[in-house]
Amino acid sequence: MIVAGIGCRKGCAAEDIVAAVRRAEATLGVRAEALCAPDFKRDEPGVREAAAALGLTLRFAARAALEAAQAACPTRSDAAEAATGLASIAEAAALAEGGTLLAPRLAEGGATCALARR
Repeated sequence: MIVAGIGCRKGCAAEDIVAAVRRAEATLGVRAEALCAPDFKRDEPGVREAAAALGLTLRFAARAALEAAQAACPTRSDAAEAATGLASIAEAAALAEGGTLLAPRLAEGGATCALARR
């Protein structure tokens, strides 16, 4: 199963999230089967709208799972760390349920996406 982990700014448009996922899929030549966002993005309408537009099951990763995945994340964001206390969001979300990261995250607009194979 391919999981698309996402990170995004507050109020990020669904179109930016969709574009980030599609770019990651095209770059790696795979299709995501689930979308995973951090649980603190649960109330972001863009996240839910993007999952619906992509036709993907939406999952939310608990903070503890995101924290546990940090050591396996190859990229770091000072802005994300300042805002959330986590240096990597998309990669950690992709890895939250286990698996192997396929590539470092990609950014598109106000969103980032990383793909992992479980």
